[in-house]
Amino acid sequence: MSKQKLLVEQNLLYYDNELIKEAHDTSKPLVLRHVTLQRANSKNQNGRIYPRDVLTKEVVKYEKEFVQQNRALGELDHPESPVVNLRNVCANVTKIAMKGDSVMGDMQILSTPAGNIVRELVKNNIRLGVSSRGVGTVKNVNEDTLEVQEDYNLICFDVVSNPSTPGAFINESIDPIPQLVVNIDSLIYDFLAEIK
Repeated sequence: MSKQKLLVEQNLLYYDNELIKEAHDTSKPLVLRHVTLQRANSKNQNGRIYPRDVLTKEVVKYEKEFVQQNRALGELDHPESPVVNLRNVCANVTKIAMKGDSVMGDMQILSTPAGNIVRELVKNNIRLGVSSRGVGTVKNVNEDTLEVQEDYNLICFDVVSNPSTPGAFINESIDPIPQLVVNIDSLIYDFLAEIK
């Protein structure tokens, strides 16, 4: 086995039109619901497989130690550190659970400078990803596949631009007709903001 190293995995986020409207109203919390945060027993683009028992153990621990204590914070983009930097925090996981082989949860986008960047990206219908960050060792399964080992320690979930976990989508499609309504809504919102 090799020395523990930082392991990061990423998933795409999709939003529905109600979420985009919600992003316009900065007085309300923006919550991304039913987000696929991670996936077990599936090789990701980084060549890693997370066994279900390893992820389940970490999800239970993370829920108790971080989610229940309202401190499941994540950053905008992935740093090269296992420490969550409060200056770059953008989200807080408010719910997490295993659903089959998927780790599912809700993420509240915070009103921090980094969170406001995420909110603006969502408002403009930019596709974002969510990415797990943790430390642990891996074992070679074959020449292009690594298996994450029992010593894996989940640190957080970050918002990123490039995901690695396959099939991790919410709100699979955005209808083109409602999208036009969102764009008109955006124009009206911007117009009213300028009048004030």
